[in-house]
Amino acid sequence: MNTEDTEVMAIFFLTNDTFMVSLQCKAKRGYKVKLITRDTDYAVRALCFIAESREKIVPVSVLSDKLRIPRPFLRQILQELNKKGILKSYKGWGGGFRMALSPEQIFLADLIKIFQGPLKLNGCIFKKKLCPNKDACVLRARINTIEKEVISQLRAITVASLL
Repeated sequence: MNTEDTEVMAIFFLTNDTFMVSLQCKAKRGYKVKLITRDTDYAVRALCFIAESREKIVPVSVLSDKLRIPRPFLRQILQELNKKGILKSYKGWGGGFRMALSPEQIFLADLIKIFQGPLKLNGCIFKKKLCPNKDACVLRARINTIEKEVISQLRAITVASLL
């Protein structure tokens, strides 16, 4: 594949409803790398909404309706955030979720790790096998540099900075 057939772009944008990061590598075959998955996006949106509620307990039904996120997906995400100590859950009538940590203590990189695992742009995998050219690859060092910069930028983003 020659470089004229490849386009690499990183897009960071924030709207009132959602924060999205997209890192795409498009070739003629349409290959894309997703930086933020649906679960991470839903988690960020829910955390921003709960943080703006100022210590109030927010029911899942309200979150689901306001954010237009299917309740079963949202419930799983909120339960995982509760397990990780980011949210506190309250059961029964009047139950829901509130922040267990301040928005300044919750980093986008940590949310990615919770819902996606470690961020790796450079897995050096070819046909599901470790690349035999891993040690001599001239592209590997450049991709590692890009990966470090992306991770650094993601570590600088907190839920508070998205409010």
